[in-house]
Amino acid sequence: MTDRKPIIAGNWKMNDTHTDALSLVRTLSYELREKDYDRVEVVVCPPFTALRTVQLVIEDEYLPIGLGAQNLFWEDEGAYTGEVSGAFLKALHCTYVIVGHSERRKYFAETDESVNKRAHAAFRHELKPIVCVGETLDEHEAGQTESVVERQVRDGLKDLTNDQLSLLVIAYEPVWAIGTGKAATAEDANETIGYIRKTLAAISSDDVAGGIRIQYGGSVSAGNIAQFMAQPEIDGALVGGASLDPKSFAMIVRY
Repeated sequence: MTDRKPIIAGNWKMNDTHTDALSLVRTLSYELREKDYDRVEVVVCPPFTALRTVQLVIEDEYLPIGLGAQNLFWEDEGAYTGEVSGAFLKALHCTYVIVGHSERRKYFAETDESVNKRAHAAFRHELKPIVCVGETLDEHEAGQTESVVERQVRDGLKDLTNDQLSLLVIAYEPVWAIGTGKAATAEDANETIGYIRKTLAAISSDDVAGGIRIQYGGSVSAGNIAQFMAQPEIDGALVGGASLDPKSFAMIVRY
């Protein structure tokens, strides 16, 4: 058995206004019970425009829900129109920030190098990065899954200390399974996540790697969460579409 506490994080992506977000997080809190939070860490990652609203409802109503952002820039301030720094997120009491999501890599040309710079920026502002790694369909079919995730882990986490590594979360999200309804099998996900943990051990130590939480992400639903959580290497889920339905998300958390 492991003492890694599972973490279920909802990535709302570019959905919901701040008023929608208010309703969503309140409904989620009604669906969950105090005992649910004892066994699993719950995090929501709204769009930037809803962060302040969600922060206030979490704090005003004393909800044991963590707040995360979906991205950050690596500079602290300056002439970077449209970007958001870790300092801004920390001021909103964010605890987590997603770094290197496959959609950021695909649509906004993020690279392992820029992921690494963002991860360092997150720690500079006492934010815990949820670092995303995963292969495309072509890479998967070519048998390159292990080489791709190893490169992403090594380059994306370059020069982070063991103390920093122990705080971050890795999300393994096969790109071909995101938003497609086609999830990886639980066994395949577990095998790849085991390889990610082996890579983490190579860049840190067995003890450090053994304590790092690694989520699965990619068409996670209330219907398949049990399969993933039955696997010994999987420590939770980064949930996309299902996190926009508070009842479904609560079912995932409660499992």
